[in-house]
Amino acid sequence: MRRSLLFIPGNNPAVLNNSDVFLADGVIFDLEDAVSVDEKDAARLLVAKYLAGIKKGKTELLVRINACDSTYLESDLAAIVMPSLDTIVVPKASVKELKKLDKLLQVLETIRGIKKPIGLLPIIESPQALLEVVPISKQNRVVGLLFGAEDYTASMEINRTKNGFEILYPRNVIAVACKAAFIDAIDTPFTDTLDVDALKVDAQLAKSLGFVGKACIHPSQVEVMNEVFSPTLQEVFQARRIIQAFEEAKTAKLGVFSLDGKMIDEPVVKRARTLLSKAKQAGVWREES
Repeated sequence: MRRSLLFIPGNNPAVLNNSDVFLADGVIFDLEDAVSVDEKDAARLLVAKYLAGIKKGKTELLVRINACDSTYLESDLAAIVMPSLDTIVVPKASVKELKKLDKLLQVLETIRGIKKPIGLLPIIESPQALLEVVPISKQNRVVGLLFGAEDYTASMEINRTKNGFEILYPRNVIAVACKAAFIDAIDTPFTDTLDVDALKVDAQLAKSLGFVGKACIHPSQVEVMNEVFSPTLQEVFQARRIIQAFEEAKTAKLGVFSLDGKMIDEPVVKRARTLLSKAKQAGVWREES
């Protein structure tokens, strides 16, 4: 699951070494925006050392590299490509750059004997990337798309607001592209780390549009994201009722049936099964419960 992906500056050893205590589904070690130019080398070494020494657990390990057209790309990849790395977060993503990355990773994985391909999580953070979102979503290794609203709104020369009206269109486009490609849509970070209520409202809006999780820029945001993007007990209860009613209808050889006065067909049942699967992953429900 990718309900919560927590950004951690690559040049902060104290936070880096405690990244597993924040209960995020994934941690993104940042070599790009969070690290100044004179700290790039040190951050790269710190992240590489951490990845080399970590005992792999359930938490997804991601690294946001510097842009593919930067002078840091080859050094970034040389340092971080190893078996413990799950996914590379790609800033300023484009089809051209993703194809380039795929080829570079193929070579490094072969040389280093890495059998499981490293995934790519492109950031959609410009109008051009939004126009390319469908082909981007279908590139090799792409496991999801991350919306970068701050850079996107800056490129559009529009103000960023808490209600998010100005980013409703790109959110919709990204969510639809991800669903069509069967990959995860991850929403943009919420930058006001002190306003928990607004954070929750923003996350609920993203969920209603089809996002499965949200990037976090502070550990305090992780718990809220895990809660919002997990199925509720009420949803689990209703999903179980739908599946039970479906099994009974199937025994009675009924193609379509009703529950609580509403017609239930195959797509509704499929959604109920998907929800229960997510509830298991999130630890909200067990089959024997």
